[in-house]
Amino acid sequence: MRIPLIVGPTAVGKSEIAVELAEIISGEVISADARAVYWDLEVGTAKPHPELRRRVPHHLLDIVPWWEKYDAVRFREDCERVTREILGRGKIPIIVGGSTLYVRALTVGIFQGPGADPAIREELSRRPTEELYRELERVDPVAAGKIRPADRVRIIRALEVYRLTGRPISDFWGRERPFPWPLLVVGITMDRRELYRRIEARVEEMFRRGLVDEARLLFRTKLPREAPVLRTIGYEELFDHFRGLFGLWEAKRRIAANTKAYARRQYIWFRREPGIRWIDRTGRTPREVAEGIATLLREESP
Repeated sequence: MRIPLIVGPTAVGKSEIAVELAEIISGEVISADARAVYWDLEVGTAKPHPELRRRVPHHLLDIVPWWEKYDAVRFREDCERVTREILGRGKIPIIVGGSTLYVRALTVGIFQGPGADPAIREELSRRPTEELYRELERVDPVAAGKIRPADRVRIIRALEVYRLTGRPISDFWGRERPFPWPLLVVGITMDRRELYRRIEARVEEMFRRGLVDEARLLFRTKLPREAPVLRTIGYEELFDHFRGLFGLWEAKRRIAANTKAYARRQYIWFRREPGIRWIDRTGRTPREVAEGIATLLREESP
């Protein structure tokens, strides 16, 4: 059987579908979310609800402190290890998430480039994104053509690789090590208006569950310049609210608007990826979608 990898935009219901599928095929869930790996960021990262986590085992949640670096390379290593452990128990791993770099680390692979260099990253982090992108265009025009000018994280990584190796990061592309097990990549989509309603409802729920207090505790902590929380929707807008730039209502409005924009970017990215089997869940329960994925898995079995 192929290992299911469930992808799609934020708030489309991937977590609920993954749990239903796990109960159908006797599986365990592996998170492929770039923010859910951090502990203490419970509300703002929209981790699976505790009730879902009680129903089936979940992995790669709450595994590192929020100030520690965790990237797609570490995710790939951890995902392989956990996959092997789950298969060893006679269970089926179900990977679920919307973090595009983490998904790409599985579907395309990961190249064994140099590790992070704190001094280089600190120097690059002090420079404007536009200036960094112009440097990338100069040293690696191929990478610049494939990396969005606003994608600060990937621009810095590309420049870091060039500084450490003297070679453009694009030279490493195409040499990635594939994931050791075959994947069935299933994309979940739904009516855009319904997705936006779900996003708005999620934001309201996050505020009810204490997002403001969670963000205030982080805001009072001295955060490293490149701490992931600084680039996380929900915390970022509330930090500006705490600085007095706008009121709480405006912070909530911006969180919803930025989450919708993020969902649109995810749609665009996933639609460009080949080999994804799409399921429209509009009007369908998580159980019904999970049963459809289980059917695909049986059809794809060798």
